Amino acid sequence: MQADVMTLASLGCHPLSVVTAITIQDTIGVEDMLPIDADWMVDQARCVLEDVPVDAFKVGVIGSVEGAAAIAEVVSDYPEVPLVLDPVLTSARGDELASENLISAMSELLLPQTTVLTPNSHEARRLAIQDSDDTEEPSLEECAIRLLELGTEYVLVSGTHENTTEVTNTLYATGGLVRSDSWQRLPGSYHGSGCTLAAALAAHIARGLDVASAARNAQEYTWQTLESAYRAGMGQLVPDRFFWAHDDEGMDESQPG
Repeated sequence: MQADVMTLASLGCHPLSVVTAITIQDTIGVEDMLPIDADWMVDQARCVLEDVPVDAFKVGVIGSVEGAAAIAEVVSDYPEVPLVLDPVLTSARGDELASENLISAMSELLLPQTTVLTPNSHEARRLAIQDSDDTEEPSLEECAIRLLELGTEYVLVSGTHENTTEVTNTLYATGGLVRSDSWQRLPGSYHGSGCTLAAALAAHIARGLDVASAARNAQEYTWQTLESAYRAGMGQLVPDRFFWAHDDEGMDESQPG
């Protein structure tokens, strides 16, 4: 939530937050999660949506099957509003944040309403091999094809978890590969990089860019937040979502000014 709000604000948007789950977490990992009651989720969303027009939806941690159904119910009333879905299945440390039942609910209820799905390579494979009898691990392209067949319009697969010299992110649509962008792989581990990318993508779409251009701009912004990341605690580095606002001269190198 904090990553989304900071990213959207940094890119000139006004975020309207709907809490789907409360976590106990720090820069090291997620210790526990409490899903919000589905009726409360719907009431939060209806309250803000009846007051303020929106230009994009961004969905991250969902918390429960009931939560997925609640989100699907709300967004179905706004078919003209683009939806960016970041399928957060685990934390960077590997803490489980989505059950198999929740993954099935996401696939059935949310993917058909999604404009852009933004999985990392691990998430893409996990989502794509549901109910599959694969004997070998499918390629990321095959995973994207399967996810597109479930109804999402675009899939932006992040290559951060692949064992490659550069990080290559690929955007697919029904017609095939839309664009592929490679970025210098930065050292270290980052807390909320995937959230930052998905929120940046939603921000650029909300500001009127087409999906391909929004994907490129969101990647560039995210890479810059990682290049400027700082150590706030004892765990992962924190992306600096307001890197553009800091004067490097005289700054404490451990954190933003």
